[in-house]
Amino acid sequence: MDNKKKQIWGWAMYDWANSAFATTVMAGFFPLFFKSYWSAGADVNVSTAQLGLANSIASLIVALMAPIMGAIADKGSAKKKFMIFFAYLGSLMTAALFLVHEGDWQMASFIYVMGIIGFSGANVFYDSLLPSVANEKEIDYVSGLGFGMGYLGGGLLFLVNVLMFKFPGWFGLASGTEGVLFSFLTVAIWWGLFTLITIFWVEEKQAEDASKFNFAAIKAGVRQYLNTWKKIRHLQTVSLFLAAYWFYIDGVDTIIRMAVDYGMSIGFEPGDLIVALLITQFVGFPAAIIYGKLGQRYGVRKGIYIGIAAYIIITFWGVLMDSVTEFYSLAIAIGFFQGGIQALSRSYYSRLIPKGQEGEFYGFYNMLGKFAAILGPLLIGVVGLTIRGTLGPLANSPEQLEAIGQVASRWGIGSVVLLFVIGAILFKFVNEEEGKREALYIEENS
Repeated sequence: MDNKKKQIWGWAMYDWANSAFATTVMAGFFPLFFKSYWSAGADVNVSTAQLGLANSIASLIVALMAPIMGAIADKGSAKKKFMIFFAYLGSLMTAALFLVHEGDWQMASFIYVMGIIGFSGANVFYDSLLPSVANEKEIDYVSGLGFGMGYLGGGLLFLVNVLMFKFPGWFGLASGTEGVLFSFLTVAIWWGLFTLITIFWVEEKQAEDASKFNFAAIKAGVRQYLNTWKKIRHLQTVSLFLAAYWFYIDGVDTIIRMAVDYGMSIGFEPGDLIVALLITQFVGFPAAIIYGKLGQRYGVRKGIYIGIAAYIIITFWGVLMDSVTEFYSLAIAIGFFQGGIQALSRSYYSRLIPKGQEGEFYGFYNMLGKFAAILGPLLIGVVGLTIRGTLGPLANSPEQLEAIGQVASRWGIGSVVLLFVIGAILFKFVNEEEGKREALYIEENS
């Protein structure tokens, strides 16, 4: 394998590594276990709000630290160092979930928040390494390859984890509960082990004005971060794209994180939800790669618009669905578009930012995504609790109260459509050519 291909595959393999956390923990077993084990006996809408709060706190912390850490990494040519630190923080926290006892939702929430900080923090620097391994012609495909490998790697381990949950005896385990707890350990090992490929195969390009990673680099990074707010008036295209991204990626992230919780809230069985997640993973593997190729050939903007439109339809469908068959169909639809819109957004942004400042600007990119993810889960929780609080006193039986809870959950997830619509409107005004001119101006005057 030549060095160029080695760099590309080394970079893509980190998606393979960390997607085990995104799939088994964030989308799969944590929300399932949080509701049935760590929050056992709690009202369904209350536990949803607690999970949404944990997601929002983690997102806020990452959002606040990402840009300044990215700027420091740029000045010290330390993107890989930061990625490694956060990746292994996330891996360690995932392993710690194994130790949390039943009913201890506070400790589970704390460790989960720390795990998301590791996962999301590492992604800031992983994303910023993309321009180091791919040129502009191949960047859409390489970005899609990363998401595709993530779907495949995360899906394969998730399949094993599901078997551990459904058939614990095959693995020498006493129960499905024990299977879930040991699944957290397998994710930690998988994540840590495959990250080594990225560490050894990916070379970080050194910035011309880079210094060694030391206190001077930290000071320089802080200065660069503060200067970014001055530069931003010359980067109107970047600002507009980030605003659009802020809204539409919120819908994507919220659906990813809250889908299992939503399915349980409207009465689906945990086993059905797990199967749906598996479907999404294995559909997403080829779809993300194909989506990247199509974006490369027919235009990234069209691909992003198609993804937003698809998610609006998916969300409306999710509000109205009432059968497991529909849930499986939705899982297939999400698999087609989820990785594609994420991959093309990541590669499109790389065209708009100044070269040599990727860590800082991908820090802002992830910051906006995480600030948006603060809004989405809280929106679902607030809408659901408001409707339940308004209609709940009118219930005359436990059955009516349960039905009101399901209505509240449906309206909560339906509120996400607003974010896709606003994102699409803002994206319409993003001009790529103008963005490139603005980025060049910053490069020449930095």
